[in-house]
Amino acid sequence: MPLMSAQIHFIDCRLSLIHIPLSLYPYFLQPILQLLFSPDDGRPGDDGAEPVSWTARHPFLNISVTPIECSVVCSKEDARDLFEPIIAALGGAAREGVSITTEDYVVVQVDGEGLDAGQRVLELTSPLALAGISIFFITTYFSDYILVPSKSQGQVVGALERRGFVFERHADAFVGQSHHQRSTSSGSVGVPPQSPPPTNVGELQKRTSALLERRNVFPQVDRDVRLVQCAGRKEGSSGSSLSSSSAAQGANEARLHLGLVKCLVGQPRFLSLTLTDTEPASLLLEERLLGRFGPDEVLLGSKEDILVPITLDLRGLPLESTGIVCGVAGRLVGTGEGEGAAMEMSYLSTAMAGTVMVGEHELARAIAALRGGQNGAS
Repeated sequence: MPLMSAQIHFIDCRLSLIHIPLSLYPYFLQPILQLLFSPDDGRPGDDGAEPVSWTARHPFLNISVTPIECSVVCSKEDARDLFEPIIAALGGAAREGVSITTEDYVVVQVDGEGLDAGQRVLELTSPLALAGISIFFITTYFSDYILVPSKSQGQVVGALERRGFVFERHADAFVGQSHHQRSTSSGSVGVPPQSPPPTNVGELQKRTSALLERRNVFPQVDRDVRLVQCAGRKEGSSGSSLSSSSAAQGANEARLHLGLVKCLVGQPRFLSLTLTDTEPASLLLEERLLGRFGPDEVLLGSKEDILVPITLDLRGLPLESTGIVCGVAGRLVGTGEGEGAAMEMSYLSTAMAGTVMVGEHELARAIAALRGGQNGAS
């Protein structure tokens, strides 16, 4: 199914990105759990309304623990109410290590199957990178999410329209049509970056590789971290009666709740949780943590398809750096220039890092492609 079938829309929220050094993770465990689980979860509202599941209380939420950092993407209000008091209580040096973005971010949700995950990353990020728009990209079980500064929302519309997406104003959504079209004047969108943007993906790859090499950012791999991509089950997906399905859904959510608490209290080496109010929870986590969720039917997804993370430590780069996701994806997916068969990959942006996930069988080739791009950068 081509990318033109994907439904793309902005989620109505204003977000903050929070960077927490791993050494300070224990101080922020309580606000993280408060962010996820309210004492009122599962209780009917005062007006007798149906209770809202803890998995659907946020328009968008991402909590990630990686070998580089703990990263949280949440509403501005939650960042202020839950995290700023903890930061204020820290000592001076520790306080300086935690950061909350001062500008608002908005998120674009990409629904529909479209191309394979790696090609989707490249197709979606290349027009934004060529327009000089800074982004964060998160691949999940059900959808892809692109975080952009709220001030760039108009630029995002223009860049995607020039790429061939049509903005349906009545639905506040984009519908991809001819994804082979390319803008010849992508640098004219909004305020251009300090240097002229690249004119094609190949040039963008070279610039990205050169930037990473200058900043001593090289791919890091811990082969002992073995990941699986999975998700909570959709209500009624079991095919049983309504009452038994609702009961099973409640039991699965309770097990998911308990499993997440067990994982987070133990400070996992790698875990990424994405919640929205329209889809079940999506998880990227270590294979060894699966047992904490109980029976296999709690989580959707193949538990045998092992992914290995390749991490790029971006703490030395400005937050507004552009082209990183697209440049990295281009090295792996390829641009039709005889670089070999495209690799399956997914991507996780966190506040200060980027992580590429590839299958175990593709790891050696992926590392060679990423390191080869840097060694060949001018």
